[in-house]
Amino acid sequence: MFTGLRTARRIATLALTVAAVSGLAGVAHADPGGRMYGDPEAAAAYWRYQFGNDCGLMAVADVVGQLTGDEPTQVGIVLRAMFTKSEAHQGDIYFFDGTSPEDMVVLLGKYGIQADLTTGNTMAGLEQDLAGGHKVIAGVNAETIWNYPPGEGQRTRADHAVVVTGVDTADDIVHLNDSGIITGRDERIPMDTFRQAWATSDNLLIVTEETNNI
Repeated sequence: MFTGLRTARRIATLALTVAAVSGLAGVAHADPGGRMYGDPEAAAAYWRYQFGNDCGLMAVADVVGQLTGDEPTQVGIVLRAMFTKSEAHQGDIYFFDGTSPEDMVVLLGKYGIQADLTTGNTMAGLEQDLAGGHKVIAGVNAETIWNYPPGEGQRTRADHAVVVTGVDTADDIVHLNDSGIITGRDERIPMDTFRQAWATSDNLLIVTEETNNI
């Protein structure tokens, strides 16, 4: 779970750029003919189910695993976050209370992975990040992604982190590694639903500078 989600700011090892907000309508796909961006089948091996308010940590672990083949254990990444000073608030990064996006970038750096945190992103840009082999974490509203019944939960702010592993423009599906539900390995979400959930974070992404060929 995110805590203290806010407009991204520059921190150590973070290059921040802000693009124009796309909104929910009129977003053109990068390839109107339809194709798969990313490799959700390969990424699925690095999904893990969370056992606390640590979706941000599990998203970081997932990305580390994808890039290095050596995914941190849940206990291992929780301990590292508990003993690493936060760049977003007083104290350490994590104490069973969620993770700020800025600190997810810090944690990736602890594993030798540089990443950019930006807001105002577009679907076309996300597709191109995946096409280039970059690993992508998005801030979303969990209640929207999980299709909570009307009146249950809130749908106005981002409260969850997921790894975006693929975008299928032929079927208008976004593939996620979502640690928050037991069926979250290669979770498949309608593109319009993802857009709505993603918009609550001002289209926030954490995108790694490193790529691999999995």
